[in-house]
Amino acid sequence: MSNFETIITSVEDGIALIQLNRPRVLNAINRPMVTELLNAFEAFDCNDEVKAIVLTGSERAFAAGADIDEMKEDDSVSLELLNQFKEWDRLATIKKPIIGAVNGYCFGGGFELALCADILFAAENAQFGFPEIKLGVMPGAGGTVKLTKLMGQKKALEWLWLGDPMTAGDALQYGVINRVIAPELVLDEAKKYARLVASRAPLSVRLIKETVYKSIDYSTYEGMQFERKNFYLLFSSQDQKEGMKAFVEKRPAEFKGK
Repeated sequence: MSNFETIITSVEDGIALIQLNRPRVLNAINRPMVTELLNAFEAFDCNDEVKAIVLTGSERAFAAGADIDEMKEDDSVSLELLNQFKEWDRLATIKKPIIGAVNGYCFGGGFELALCADILFAAENAQFGFPEIKLGVMPGAGGTVKLTKLMGQKKALEWLWLGDPMTAGDALQYGVINRVIAPELVLDEAKKYARLVASRAPLSVRLIKETVYKSIDYSTYEGMQFERKNFYLLFSSQDQKEGMKAFVEKRPAEFKGK
């Protein structure tokens, strides 16, 4: 893929890479970048050759926040008419696994973007936070909601009210990220994990992701009913037949995503 101005994309061995690319402003997220990101995510989601997507920034910063210069003159009416976050909602429709790799600064809108990853690896030098309160505003693309679901109400308020950064160790302790890795290895480890997920049955990967996210908002009973339907659905797939046959025959399964 090409013709992007704010991101760089590539595909290798079934793994798509999306890299934020506004180095002069530490990958600050502006509206054109959000549009390009969603266009890339949706294109990869529809590409049968792509099995997983890796999202990353640069060595110095994943993304230092939203582009304040773009927003400083906005008012409530202009934001309502613009429907500022409608494009962010499209991220929730991506079916394929998204693995995030974070180095350096990951603040504000950058942190909200990172939280859209299904699995999140961070370098030892990574810093996370929502400094919006220091600007007289608050997160608006899901930050308060997602942080609360991950950390719990009291810890989320502690961080959101102060706006101070948390270390990668803090983020790991509170369940915000999956692993802390040496800076020079974080992207390679994200790609390695993506390749492992890509080797699994694609329909199973897709329906497990859907079920896990539904379970966040459903009651336990409702979540189990949803899980059960997806379990039954997979028994209509060729991959289920292949997987169980391969197990009986003691050979690796060859999944087709059908």
